Amino acid sequence: MSKAGKVVRIAKKIAEKVNHRPYMKLTIPAGQAAPSPPLGPQLGQRGIAIAQFCKDFNERTKDIKEGVPLPCAIIVKPDRSYDLHINTPPTSYLLKCAAGMSKGAMLPAQEVGGMLTLKHVYEIAKIKSQDYYLQIYSMEAVCRQVIGTAHSLGIQVVPTMDADEYGEFLKQRKDTVTQQEQELLEKRQAKMLRTG
Repeated sequence: MSKAGKVVRIAKKIAEKVNHRPYMKLTIPAGQAAPSPPLGPQLGQRGIAIAQFCKDFNERTKDIKEGVPLPCAIIVKPDRSYDLHINTPPTSYLLKCAAGMSKGAMLPAQEVGGMLTLKHVYEIAKIKSQDYYLQIYSMEAVCRQVIGTAHSLGIQVVPTMDADEYGEFLKQRKDTVTQQEQELLEKRQAKMLRTG
C-alpha cells in the first residue's frame, strides 16, 4: 500500500469526526420554535432532541408576545441533554417598538429616525438589567448603554415629548423612509443594468 493511500484514509477519519462546541447562541422568536430550518439542523448537529427542545422552549415562552426575538444560550451536555438560558429581547428591538419604528435610520448621525423620552429609556433598561450578563452593572450604566444603542439606530432621546407632535413626526418620517427606499431601489436597478 502506498503512502498516499494511507494519508487519504487518515484524512477521511479525521474529517468524519467533527467536534462541536458545547455552547450555542441562537435567536428564536417567542412561541415559534419549530423543528424546521434553521433551528432544526443546528440542534440536530449537536444531538439534541429537536421536538423536545421546541416543546420546552415554546412552553417557557408562552407568556411572552408571540414572535418577539429572544436570544438564547444553549449548553449541550455529553449525555445530549441541555441547559436553556433565555434572555430578554435585544435592545434594538425594544427601542424600535417603543419609538414606533419598523427599522432604524439609514444615516443615524445625520437624521432622526424616532424619539424616546428618558422614561422610555429607563423602562427598557429595567427590562435589560434582568439579563445575567448585565446584572453586574448599575442601572445608570445600563441606561447609558441603551442610550448608545438608541443613537446608533438614529433615535433621539429627549426629556419630554408631546404625543401629537410625535404623531406628526412619524407621518413625516414615513414619507422620508418611502422616499429613501425608492432611491435605493433605483440605485439597485441602475447597478443591475450596468452589470447585466
